[in-house]
Amino acid sequence: MTSHPLFDIAGRVALVTGSSRGIGFALARGLLEAGCVVVLNGRDRAALERAGKELSDFGTVLSEPFDVTDSAAVAEGIARVEDRAGALDILVNNTGVQHRAPFTEFSDEDWYRLLDTNLSSAFLVGREVARRMLPRGRGKIVNICSVQSETVRPGIAPYAATKGGLKLLTKGMCADLGPAGIQVNGLAPGYFETELTAALVADEEFSAWVRGRTPAGRWGRVEDLVGALIFLSSDASAFVNGQLLYVDGGMLSVL
Repeated sequence: MTSHPLFDIAGRVALVTGSSRGIGFALARGLLEAGCVVVLNGRDRAALERAGKELSDFGTVLSEPFDVTDSAAVAEGIARVEDRAGALDILVNNTGVQHRAPFTEFSDEDWYRLLDTNLSSAFLVGREVARRMLPRGRGKIVNICSVQSETVRPGIAPYAATKGGLKLLTKGMCADLGPAGIQVNGLAPGYFETELTAALVADEEFSAWVRGRTPAGRWGRVEDLVGALIFLSSDASAFVNGQLLYVDGGMLSVL
């Protein structure tokens, strides 16, 4: 039995920011496996080229390095993306960083780095892509949020602030872009096992807390996010807008 045609995104063009590794890499692979033309993005050209080679067996993949925190670089980069790959149908704003420190010891530099990377990048890239989607009257934008868009733990107040801001940016983008036929939603992972969380996974006390706090009883695996992304990128979500889809194994549903 084949899937319902509403979920068919074959042939669509997608840009995934921060896609040389981790969640972004997995999302890019999922879109490739679904038949999309995928453009990888990051600042490290060599890392993008390695990722592109690894993903080339799954479909048509291009790499376009540019700094998503620089407005001029974003405008130039998106123009190159559409020149090379065609009109963008799907944007996945995935770029993000984490930094842990007690609130009173958080430096100005780290605060602005998180703000620029996690929040301003989604605004800059989303704005530039939306300017091109608006005349076409269609498009899907998926912002990668987090369970920390809703809740927080000690040591990550600035990170949670950026992800909470991204939640409201998602809703605001929906309000402005929805009338033109563009859907903007958030995909919000819980605790996932990636290269960036390897130290936390290896910390048995913390890892036990994650498993105990999550009804599914385990850390998320990056492939757990692919189905949700395909839903939000497809016609199946044509009347879903301004929403956050939490993929957290049930963590936010229990005390």
